[in-house]
Amino acid sequence: MYLRKLELKDAPLMLAWMHDKSVTENLQANFASKTMEDAENFIKSSWEDKENLHLAVSSDADEYMGTVSLKHIEDGSAEFAITVRAEAMGKGYSWFGMESIIEKAFAELGLECVYWCVSRENPRAVRFYDKHNFHEALDIPEKVLKRYENLNNLKWYSVLKGDDFTSRDSVAGCKVIHIKTIPTVDAGELSFFETTKDIPFEIKRMYYISKVPEGVRRGFHAHKELKQLLFCPYGRIQLILENKNGREEIELSDPSIGVVIDQLTWREMLWLQKDSVLCVAASDYYKVEDYIRDYDEFRKYINL
Repeated sequence: MYLRKLELKDAPLMLAWMHDKSVTENLQANFASKTMEDAENFIKSSWEDKENLHLAVSSDADEYMGTVSLKHIEDGSAEFAITVRAEAMGKGYSWFGMESIIEKAFAELGLECVYWCVSRENPRAVRFYDKHNFHEALDIPEKVLKRYENLNNLKWYSVLKGDDFTSRDSVAGCKVIHIKTIPTVDAGELSFFETTKDIPFEIKRMYYISKVPEGVRRGFHAHKELKQLLFCPYGRIQLILENKNGREEIELSDPSIGVVIDQLTWREMLWLQKDSVLCVAASDYYKVEDYIRDYDEFRKYINL
């Protein structure tokens, strides 16, 4: 995945999501009336636009997956917006686009604040922002609110420069740990963990998953007793966990970040980047009887 300039070749796929009700049902504009000419004109205008930044969220194969924007860039702030195609939903493109353009806003454009709003009646969007630890913003400038004065029941969010919006302590109640890491000048880093000291169990088995194409999902199981530490030493993998605490996601892309799963938890792993590697340290040897591979059985097992 990467961000790039919008190109005319993106117009057909852009128009496709504009005419897809599952994508646009909670958006303000009347996208159903848009034409191919409208899509092409939007792309062309983005090349010279000084007040707004519109970029394509692209797959590794350079396929347009959606548009991410910084609008009304002025006075050290900008409004964030993103729309992805239905085919891109649930595959990590939304989070990648958001994280990347916010980083660009602060690191390259020198902005101090990025803000945005969604309808409280759009549960998919609210759930997405809430689960990524974005908090509701109440101090929104009056000139910004005026742009939405005809809309009710909006929930506002904001990120300030310096905020660590990627930092999390847990995901679905499972602890996120920082693996000890020692940097060496011009020679990389050494990361390590010790059984029972850094993780709350003795390691009896290690395994890793590699050579997985982008967009492939694996996992689809839970363990009755087994405890595990999952981390990604190379690449980017979306980890989806579900248990009695709910269903949440976290991106593993930093070799020094891991997730300890020490309770009955359904897990799925989505490869956001081809050839990413997932490493697992387990508390016991392989036991087929410890697996729950049927999702409905899992939900009955934990009384969901």
